[in-house]
Amino acid sequence: MTEPRRRPPPARISPEALAAARAGGAQEGLTWLGRAPWARGPVSYHLLRSVVRFVAFVVLRFRIRTDGQEHLPRAGGYFLVAAAHRGWMDPFVTMHAIPAEPRSWFLGSGPSTFTAPWREWLLRRIGGLLPVWRGGVGIEQHVASARAVIAAGAVFVQMPEGTVSGPPGRIGAFRTGWAIIALRIDPTIVPLAMAGTEELYVGRRLASRVLPSTTVRELADLPPSAVLPIAGSREELDLARRISEALAARLGPVVEQLQPWTVDPPEHPRRLRRRLTWLLLRPGRLDRDG
Repeated sequence: MTEPRRRPPPARISPEALAAARAGGAQEGLTWLGRAPWARGPVSYHLLRSVVRFVAFVVLRFRIRTDGQEHLPRAGGYFLVAAAHRGWMDPFVTMHAIPAEPRSWFLGSGPSTFTAPWREWLLRRIGGLLPVWRGGVGIEQHVASARAVIAAGAVFVQMPEGTVSGPPGRIGAFRTGWAIIALRIDPTIVPLAMAGTEELYVGRRLASRVLPSTTVRELADLPPSAVLPIAGSREELDLARRISEALAARLGPVVEQLQPWTVDPPEHPRRLRRRLTWLLLRPGRLDRDG
């Protein structure tokens, strides 16, 4: 008896169409949040964090191996830039790598996150997300979001690949938006390498490593006293590309080092693989072979 063919996941609705369908338009960043970010999480945040950890580590038996926390600044007010971004577990892997407080704030995709009204309501209440919509209001809104997070003494998190598509164990091309924001704020930058989130199942192994902190000038190979380019100039864009390439060169080899530990042999059971892999993602096709 032949096994019935599985239908592929439906194609994704474009972010532009999702934004246009929202009543009042798609709000981003601080405009959507409606208040300033905060570094200390409310009681609901800590309760939800405990529930998530119980489900992840006890019910689903995920195992996350993390090292390099000695490189984390003692206080908040820094950028954390993470790759490779391969699934919905990435924010949780990131939060596992850093202390619960000062809390993290993610510049994240609104279309990928707001797949149900209750999720948007919950995130607005407990904080942690500053949404981005493709075709949105421009980078100034995100610069303002990052500046507010840094001023609050919290941690501003970005995943510069901008998509969960891509091969496991290798980073994809970095978009330059994160680097432009960093150039305009000039924060301490903490790189975080991640691996193992491209496919999830019960008992999955995941890994992360915090790398030594850096700055935009160090990534660009500029002296500490160098003046940064004018906002919006061609020089700023060129320097943002250099910074992105330099950070990718630091993170890429570490992701490749971490990946083998996360890979189980083919005969290893992968219970609930499809359900867990797509649990908090809008269904669509993912390029895992590129």
